[in-house]
Amino acid sequence: MVIDGETLARASEAPCRSECDSLGEVAVPADALYGAQTRRAVENFDLSAQRLCDFPALVAALGMVKLAALRANVASGIIPETIEAPIQAACLEVMSGQLDHAFPVAMLQGGAGTSTNMNANEVIANRAAQLIGAELGQYRVVHPNDHVNASQSTNDVYPTAARIAVIKSAANLEAALSSLSEAFLAKGRAFSGIPKLARTQLQDAVPMTLGREFTAFGVTLAEDVARLREATTLLLEVNLGGTAVGTGVNAPAAYAEAVIPALAGISGLPLIRAADLVEASWDLGAFVTVSGALKRTAVKLSKISNDLRLLSSGPAGGIGEIRLPARQPGSSIMPGKINPVIPEVVTQAAYQVIGADVAVTMAVEAGQLQLNAMEPVVVLNVLQSIDLLTRAARALDRRCVQGIEAVPERCLRNLTDSTAVATLAAPLIGYNRAAVLAKRSLATGVSMSRLIVEEGLLGEDALRALLTQAGAEAPIPFRPLASLAEASEGD
Repeated sequence: MVIDGETLARASEAPCRSECDSLGEVAVPADALYGAQTRRAVENFDLSAQRLCDFPALVAALGMVKLAALRANVASGIIPETIEAPIQAACLEVMSGQLDHAFPVAMLQGGAGTSTNMNANEVIANRAAQLIGAELGQYRVVHPNDHVNASQSTNDVYPTAARIAVIKSAANLEAALSSLSEAFLAKGRAFSGIPKLARTQLQDAVPMTLGREFTAFGVTLAEDVARLREATTLLLEVNLGGTAVGTGVNAPAAYAEAVIPALAGISGLPLIRAADLVEASWDLGAFVTVSGALKRTAVKLSKISNDLRLLSSGPAGGIGEIRLPARQPGSSIMPGKINPVIPEVVTQAAYQVIGADVAVTMAVEAGQLQLNAMEPVVVLNVLQSIDLLTRAARALDRRCVQGIEAVPERCLRNLTDSTAVATLAAPLIGYNRAAVLAKRSLATGVSMSRLIVEEGLLGEDALRALLTQAGAEAPIPFRPLASLAEASEGD
């Protein structure tokens, strides 16, 4: 849900209520669940269009943290049981996405995430008050700071919620990549009997099968699923309970002991307490690792997409060994032209993710003393990259790979017309003879296959059998013929 400037302008013209914070009075839309500090943040941080409500996983994670804190605080005697039920109900609504519209704060913000934390505190306090019939913005019964934020600081709430959001979001990416991997593997099985030309440095190399080429795409993406899963496990270590700088100021010992187990139960994640809460309050190294894993995936998706473009190029004047699904007309001037638009857009998404990794790296490095004030741009870029890669993987899967068709006759022609046949035939006709024929093929334009047959070195059936077996899982045991081996020695 994108909240643009026009929407905010209309909100500012709507009937308002007056709230006070430590800086004075603030006009807040009368029916808004957020309060004064959120309103200030909306006005102060209008640099980017991405807002909390655009990242439901982060909003839900904030609800989880607040619910865990509530339960630990009630158990510790910090919050009266009389207001536990409405606060819990409000937290559950935040977790379910029902209140996403009440989170208009920009993702890019000063204050190391304070505005994000206060947005959650105010929404939960106001919604809890609303549930028991109290007025919005009064905070006499449920207070954003005294109750919803009790025993907490932005500095342990925000990074903990961000970690949960990244883990949950990454699960969607893992599913999308796994599906894409399987789509490539399925094509690998379908194309297993199609011999073709392999290329290194964009030059003719050796025979292989189209099936093995596509299988390799599937295998490499499956590897990235595993690497991403490994990276996100680093985020399971959280600093909740450390409050401002990791010393646990204003958080009772009983609360600190109870809050992470409570959050683990709520989130369904095996969260653990950081070994050193002071270190964990400023260290964002896990986000660097996750961002690096995302960059790795982006690089591979771009490489694969470019390979698909090359293999389908032409179709008459290029390689043309596969056909991509025709998604839309490709030109306003050239009739019949169809462009590989899905691989193209996936590559562009990959470039965006690679650039985002640079932003994450610089922001994590910018942490100073006991806190990293640049954490919001880290969280924005990691979550945005996960979402972009998820969409890209799904698009490549559903709108491209599943509809790819092989062009067997083109694969075979490109192979038989190339000097790559020399490599396949060398164990049978001898290296020197194969090299002479390869040179002659390049000079005359006569295919290597034709020269081998015309020279009587191999029959057409034997040559066809070699090409059909090209790229088999195990090397083919050639037995050189004595007469051919002797003939090759004189070249």
